[in-house]
Amino acid sequence: MSVLKIVKDDCELDFLSLGALVHRLDPGLVPFRKARSVDIHVSGGEYNVAAGLSDCFNLKSAIASAMVDYCIGELVQSRIREMGVQTFFKNFKHNGVSGPNIATVYSDRGYGTRPPVVFYNRSNEAAALLKPGDFNWEAIFKRGVRWFHSGGIFAALSTTTSDVIIEAMQAAKKFGAIVSFDLNYRAKLWSPNGGLKKAHEVLRKIVAHVDVLIGNEEDLQTGLGIKGPEMSSKSKFDTTTFFAMIENVRHQFPNIKMVATTLREVQSANKHQWGAVLWYNGKKFETPKTELAVLDRIGGGDGFATGLIYGLLSGCETEQALRLGWAHGALLTTFPGDTTMAKLEEVEAFAKGGTARVQR
Repeated sequence: MSVLKIVKDDCELDFLSLGALVHRLDPGLVPFRKARSVDIHVSGGEYNVAAGLSDCFNLKSAIASAMVDYCIGELVQSRIREMGVQTFFKNFKHNGVSGPNIATVYSDRGYGTRPPVVFYNRSNEAAALLKPGDFNWEAIFKRGVRWFHSGGIFAALSTTTSDVIIEAMQAAKKFGAIVSFDLNYRAKLWSPNGGLKKAHEVLRKIVAHVDVLIGNEEDLQTGLGIKGPEMSSKSKFDTTTFFAMIENVRHQFPNIKMVATTLREVQSANKHQWGAVLWYNGKKFETPKTELAVLDRIGGGDGFATGLIYGLLSGCETEQALRLGWAHGALLTTFPGDTTMAKLEEVEAFAKGGTARVQR
């Protein structure tokens, strides 16, 4: 079996992600058709991990992305600076009318029996214009990067973004960085760009370069087209299917060394059962199941990836790294917005079985 060989030397960056930056408009509990005001969150599946590793876990992290020279771009850059994340940008000029733009995500929080609703305006999105050659990966990775990460949302944006991911992954491998990828299959995003057939083609090319894969059995089956056994239970916490699929995944992608995912059973918009599982080097790991009182569910999966990566970079045992991911993802659902507001000691306490008793 292959094991993860994490560089422990003094690198300039612990973590680098590649993906689209977006701004999320959040009317809170009010549906958009009745909204009169919104909060603005800066987000992005790949950025959220970099932000969490910097702000909560005190690691040196960075994001490679597209940036646009208008007021929304200025807002996004200001929030990134607040989170302590370094940047590598391909800059675009806004024409004052149609873009290119920083994408807008509209997402309320739902409540009780009313689920959250998410929709997009990614018209003329700057990140979708990124292409191979836009970043000098050789120069970036020469400075020392321990872990590189990207995801399926960025891969779905255009015909060129997946090529940028592969270009970056090849450079990461050349310089000894661990490579991770969050499948994050979103049918809405793939629909205008070739649908399911194109998703299989693109994601399979990318995953051939990956060490650590994040995705549940639905992502593996739908996003990668990997056939799995019939579901033995309707419970999201029956991990039989997930672990049974790993052999199929490894057979087709022997480069993959670790697969991890969250487990979530939604009982209402604000009441979720939460857990996580991981396969590594032939061994299976599971966290306890806990009940979450959810304030804002968006970003919980990115929070899980953040804590897991921190644990692995910090040299924790595999089970402890998984519990840190589980704990950070759980805490992230208690904050508004997509990025973390948790503190390291809070994550560590929850991972050890801490409670929500008042801290005096």
